[in-house]
Amino acid sequence: MVALLKYGSGVPFYRMQKLESHQGIPLAASNQWELVSDGAAIVEPAGEELIRQAAQGRLVHNDDTSMRILNFEREEGDSRTGLFTSGIVSVVAGGQRIATFFTGRNHAGENLAAVLKRRATHLAPPIQMYDALSRNAPAAFLVILANCLAHARRHVVDMVKSFPSECRYVLETLREVFHFDALAVKQGLTPQERLTFHQQNSLPPMEGLHQWCGQQLAEHKVEPNSGLGKAIQYLLNHWPKLTLFLREPGAP
Repeated sequence: MVALLKYGSGVPFYRMQKLESHQGIPLAASNQWELVSDGAAIVEPAGEELIRQAAQGRLVHNDDTSMRILNFEREEGDSRTGLFTSGIVSVVAGGQRIATFFTGRNHAGENLAAVLKRRATHLAPPIQMYDALSRNAPAAFLVILANCLAHARRHVVDMVKSFPSECRYVLETLREVFHFDALAVKQGLTPQERLTFHQQNSLPPMEGLHQWCGQQLAEHKVEPNSGLGKAIQYLLNHWPKLTLFLREPGAP
């Protein structure tokens, strides 16, 4: 129960200590950690098997968040100052999702590389969806890289007040694409059917958006160092990965 409250519901040990003290149970946070640490050995084989199964997925998502650890033993030669928790979500056969979490010095890309070491050699490279940070990509393994279009859209949303007409064009174009994707989900299309559907419906507006973005910078309609200029540059720099859904079946 302590483990489920901590890792399933996010209740810190010190809060459980307070709750238990109200029930007359003198169970200190440090004792709770020892209970969980001892119990972890029992379920470790199940965790290892979940990681192995996650490595076989056709699609993986990963990202980092910072993590505070009060007492962390450095390995010799360790020069990093940050600590991170990486979340890796793998979509396996049947659409089931396996979520894994790793906390330590490594970034999300490095943790993903460790997971993919367990991937069967006969399987095709998985699609990896991430937010374009280089540290989220596993350099040592072959993956099909996809970037998040919602992240690119967010950069434009931040500029709406300063560039309302320009931003409106970008956002309305992307609204069409997200609408078509929602229709594909509603209709229960297979990955190949969804790809064909997007190529028929989303490709024309996305090609128009790509041409428009290039013109804004080439014809000096937008200052490259302005907020909108940087948002447009982000779109252009990552265009192949942002539009993988127009070329690869199953790409988000």
